[in-house]
Amino acid sequence: MAQVFIDDSENLEKAIKRFKRMVEKEGIIREYKKREYYEKPSTIQNRKNKTLQRKLIRRVRRPRDVGKSANHD
Repeated sequence: MAQVFIDDSENLEKAIKRFKRMVEKEGIIREYKKREYYEKPSTIQNRKNKTLQRKLIRRVRRPRDVGKSANHD
């Protein structure tokens, strides 16, 4: 949980910005949006599988030896 301790002399806007950065860093908003609605376990698994498939396709499409193939002349 994000906590920000404020001194009496500290500017309130500065403390709010620090709090927002901390919340963003910890991923609290992202986690809230993810848990906002119930998602069936099969839907979660399907989403993870689709993400994995996209990663694998990207890895295959990416040229592996970009600089090495030009040096074989």
